Amino acid sequence: MKKTQKKKSKAKKNQFDFPLSSYFIELTGVDLCKIPSINEITVLEFISEVGLDMSKWKSYKQFDAWLNLVSNTKITGGKIVSSKMIKKKNKAGQCLRQAASCLSCSKTPLGDYYRKMRGRLGGKGATLATAHKLAKIIYTMLLNKTEYNPEILIDNEQKNKEQKIKNLEKQLSRLKKAA
Repeated sequence: MKKTQKKKSKAKKNQFDFPLSSYFIELTGVDLCKIPSINEITVLEFISEVGLDMSKWKSYKQFDAWLNLVSNTKITGGKIVSSKMIKKKNKAGQCLRQAASCLSCSKTPLGDYYRKMRGRLGGKGATLATAHKLAKIIYTMLLNKTEYNPEILIDNEQKNKEQKIKNLEKQLSRLKKAA
């Protein structure tokens, strides 16, 4: 009989030998690793770039602009001329974009959001929109010291579906009256 031997798993690049999440909970007051697609290395890079004081920014919109997670829409004469990203490098924003792109196969509400945005905006747009959402979640978690709750995202998605159904029913009734 052959004995099955366990293969030793290779250490990944930048992988730590001990769990860092307990240190992050002690440091930040919340567990950022509970957010889908965000691992310990991403949290470490993000905190080292941004810090823990979220009161530097007045709102999450300014935080996202600092992270370079918003489009640079140029409007002239009421028309959008271009909407490219500003060419500035921000390591924390790059970490969130990388984490957002990993959500394509995730079976979480954030993964559903990524796939919905990919159908609407394409790959780069979906990555940017999902990274924007991740930044908003992290900003709120660190500012208010609240834990990640996926139920909020599920509730919002359900409300959006109900609103879409109501709008379609109204449109159907208008079309029946017109016919």
